Amino acid sequence: MKIGFIGLGNVGGKLCGSLLRNGADLTVRDLDKSLAQPFIDAGANWAQSPAEMAEQCDLVITCLPSPAASTAVMEGDDGLLTNLRAGKVWLEMSTTDEAEVKRLGSLVHQAGAAAVDCPVSGGCHRADTGNISIFAGCNREVFERILPVLKMLGRRILHTGPLGSASVLKVVTNYLATANLVSCCEALVTAKAAGMDLNTTYEAIKISSGNSFVHETESQVILNGSRDISFTMDLVSKDIGLFQAVADRADVPLELSPLLIKIFKDGEARYGSREWSPNIIRRLEDATGLDITAPGFPAEMVDDEPEEAGYEVIPKRD
Repeated sequence: MKIGFIGLGNVGGKLCGSLLRNGADLTVRDLDKSLAQPFIDAGANWAQSPAEMAEQCDLVITCLPSPAASTAVMEGDDGLLTNLRAGKVWLEMSTTDEAEVKRLGSLVHQAGAAAVDCPVSGGCHRADTGNISIFAGCNREVFERILPVLKMLGRRILHTGPLGSASVLKVVTNYLATANLVSCCEALVTAKAAGMDLNTTYEAIKISSGNSFVHETESQVILNGSRDISFTMDLVSKDIGLFQAVADRADVPLELSPLLIKIFKDGEARYGSREWSPNIIRRLEDATGLDITAPGFPAEMVDDEPEEAGYEVIPKRD
């Protein structure tokens, strides 16, 4: 199978690296060709346009920063839709809007091709090693056809249901991660203000009922001071905004979600939209005059688990 990959940023570049490392017949593209050059040097082909990639490849993956970027790649001049046809697959790995991925998917289906929304979760450090989790929204036949590729890209692979279902679950999980990040920030600042040692505080949370994936990753880069989790405030705002839109369409009267949106919009206004997302803690550092750092923590997360073959996660049923 010939695979195309568009979008070689923080997450996309690492996912693409897993394909190359596992011997995929790979064609790449990014608006910034310098991001593609290491892949080209390692044996990947270069596509001059999304349309050219769709012509050359059996499966085309997009991993882009926003729904608008995905729409441009699909429907723009020389977009993917120009050459998607029967037998081909579009695999959308961006975190995107359920309604938009369904709209684009309907156009893909009209062209005779298959569409999958296929976001990932687990952080850039796990994307780098092929140990990231993957959600896939599509019919079962298409899922089984692309499963060998998904197993190259990630470890835990969940078929979530029809097109759009993966995008809903992705923004649900990103919303939870954001709520957890803000609560970790409040916990660390409060512990420091109460005179607690932050190294001890980190371990206390880690071995307790207060522990979480976010604490074990983002709290570490917060305490290091780098705040580098390869994810920026504007992307958090985008994701939690998408979650709020899902809730609004379902008439769910959320209370915490609007507050998180307000917090991150304030963070963007204070520190810039491209500031690392864990630096949302600066709002509390500035308010208290406290420095929430401690020795011995890494500047960025590295996945220390060996790469393992991917497998399908089967939901529990009665």
